[in-house]
Amino acid sequence: MMTNSISNRFKSLKARNQCAMIPFITAGDPDLETTAAALKILDRSGADFIELGVPYSDPLADGPVIQAAATRALQKGIQLDHVLDLVATVSPSLTAPIILFTYYNPILNRGIKNFMSQIAQAGAKGLVIPDLPIDEASEVLEIAGSEGIEVILLVAPTSNDARIKAITEKSQGFIYLVSVTGVTGMRSQIQGRVKTILSDIRHLTDKPIGIGFGIKSGEQAKELKEWGADAVIVGSAFVKRLATDNPQEGLRAIEEFAHELKSAISQQSLVISH
Repeated sequence: MMTNSISNRFKSLKARNQCAMIPFITAGDPDLETTAAALKILDRSGADFIELGVPYSDPLADGPVIQAAATRALQKGIQLDHVLDLVATVSPSLTAPIILFTYYNPILNRGIKNFMSQIAQAGAKGLVIPDLPIDEASEVLEIAGSEGIEVILLVAPTSNDARIKAITEKSQGFIYLVSVTGVTGMRSQIQGRVKTILSDIRHLTDKPIGIGFGIKSGEQAKELKEWGADAVIVGSAFVKRLATDNPQEGLRAIEEFAHELKSAISQQSLVISH
């Protein structure tokens, strides 16, 4: 059943001329109970999709905030099966489809078919694999598709035209445009080249384009929407807010931030006449 697929959700958003908000949190940080509560809070605070990071020991694409969160979760013994149990428990009550974020090695270790089947049964709708090369993506995409999982591929600011074209053709659900060169993390300015790449991708496809890595404020999210992004993806800023000694305080902080982001990308331009 694909009624709640990522593609269908984007079609619905496009029909209403809405930019999607996609928050990211790390599963198991500070604990699984807080993660479950966070998913529900983000869902009711306007998240259109939720990206859930599976803790991994060598997260090459992640900056210090998300690396630290993954390390804390691993130290508490959080494993993929715990994350899938969590998704299976919480996803039926969510409107926002869950997109899992995991590295390629855990998928290979479990077996691609087995992995895709298990995450689909748990209720995940999409998958981001930051270290999956486009040259090796065909088998993963085919198997994922047979299980109803949409694999979202990443375009980096350093990607050449041929690579961008190949990624654009193969990416499912939407295209994930990385706004900075390097790892995830909050930055004060979004790299200007992103605007050019966004325009280049627009000429190649009508698939939705989400921009992530480095977004830390409603103001930045609004700017990306004005550039033409179909979605803004915000990770470190949510993870940092949730990483407190007081889980309830962290949950309140992410709820407030989610509302700020949603408000920023939902505002319509006003024409003032005198």
